[in-house]
Amino acid sequence: MEDEGKLKRIVEARMKLKARFEEKMKRTPSVADNKPMGSGKPNRHGMPVVPVGQVVTRKWPVLDLGIQPEIPPEEWMLTVDGEVENPVQLSWNDFMALPQTGDTSDFHCVTTWSRLDMHWKGVRLLDIAALVQPKETASHILCYGYDDYTTNVALEEALKPDVLLAHTVDGQPLPQEHGGPVRMITPQLYAWKGSKWIKRITFLPFNKPGFWEERGYSNTAYPWRNDRYS
Repeated sequence: MEDEGKLKRIVEARMKLKARFEEKMKRTPSVADNKPMGSGKPNRHGMPVVPVGQVVTRKWPVLDLGIQPEIPPEEWMLTVDGEVENPVQLSWNDFMALPQTGDTSDFHCVTTWSRLDMHWKGVRLLDIAALVQPKETASHILCYGYDDYTTNVALEEALKPDVLLAHTVDGQPLPQEHGGPVRMITPQLYAWKGSKWIKRITFLPFNKPGFWEERGYSNTAYPWRNDRYS
């Protein structure tokens, strides 16, 4: 009964957040751009399946900062804090007890390759947000990885249903070199917006650039606008 009550509270909070950000989500370029740049049939959001400047690959190149942290699931911890009503620290078991979502989406790297139809399983960032209840002042998140990587995402992007904290890809545990045990994925943005080896998400009342944003990469990262650099 306790688990049913917790799930009910998360669902109710999720629906309130969805209503709060729904109009902003509908206006984001990866959904609403009437002149998107790219090629191929429309994806599920009406954008060309291959964004401008991208080449489709079957391979999954490994990109990182030269560090690949090894974090066993039993030692992994996620801190969610900042402009929220209920900051939390989630163990692996806590994380896996949250609603689990499967989704198939595309992965667009700023270095010009795209991998299509990847099968993910994880927890929606929306459900994490529902758990902590962002304050009205919150507008962005800053994500931190165990490799000291950081990246920023506006809430209207972060709360989209296909943004996952993923632990499984193509039916297998997420490999260490690709951010396992848990990484964030942002299918409607370039992939650097999804922190590998994620360990902390801080809700902020302002936009704070992360590692690559401080080095000239775009704050917004819209693939169908070739929005790679600031």
